[in-house]
Amino acid sequence: MRSGLSCVRDATIGRTVLTMLEVIWNGSGTDAHPVPLLFVHGGYHGAWCWDEHFLDYFADRGFRAVAVSLRGHGQSTLSGSIRSCSIADYVDDVHSVADAMDSEPVVVGHSMGGFVVQKYLEQYRAPAAVLMASIPPQGTLRVVLRMVRRHPWTFMRCNIGGDSVDFVRIPGIARELLFSAHTPDAVVESCAARLQPESARAGLDQVRRLPKAGRVAAPLLVLGARDDGFVTNDEVTATGRTYGTEAEFFPGMGHNMMLEPGWHAVAERIDGWLTDRGL
Repeated sequence: MRSGLSCVRDATIGRTVLTMLEVIWNGSGTDAHPVPLLFVHGGYHGAWCWDEHFLDYFADRGFRAVAVSLRGHGQSTLSGSIRSCSIADYVDDVHSVADAMDSEPVVVGHSMGGFVVQKYLEQYRAPAAVLMASIPPQGTLRVVLRMVRRHPWTFMRCNIGGDSVDFVRIPGIARELLFSAHTPDAVVESCAARLQPESARAGLDQVRRLPKAGRVAAPLLVLGARDDGFVTNDEVTATGRTYGTEAEFFPGMGHNMMLEPGWHAVAERIDGWLTDRGL
């Protein structure tokens, strides 16, 4: 581990700060899985969403599993306003952590984090990548228009007169967008309580600064949730098609695939796909 990382726990499970970034890690890697995994969260979330289940799961199977909180998220610090952060800033955060690892990691991105991973792969190499319920390479314009149509007054009030995180913190809307109808209330409420403000600039970047798919060389696994209330199945299918693969869907699951009761099946699929590639 590079000197820029200061460990506050032991060498197997811990939390560090790399400059301004919170990094949570678990596991040390094995001969069977020498390539580390780097998990990138979506909008309003932090590294904590991977720490609930995924980091333990992959560490138990011999992976080095690492999750970063992008600047201004989780416990990562930020000197200015979150509203000024760009997708390019978030890509820099991912690169800072990846560059400090022993080898190039497999990058796993969820939602906005999937968009960040696509932009990351334009510039940097990775042995493989996984996109989970990702913002498609076509961007978020359709996503935003759907939100406006469904909840016009609430959307406008939160995004113009308040903060966009207020919109996704509303319990009914949090369930509609992030979880399936049968997810326990406690899971929905716990997640909603931890959501944080997101960058307006990053939101615009997801409309204007779209990924250049032709520059992405890494093999991709594209996963979606059948009951996703945020990204449609058609958009996930389009993501797979853009990168020359077929998207796979999990029935009875909502957008937050790593927190839903069915998270284990998602983790198993990723584990199997990586194992088949010797990673």
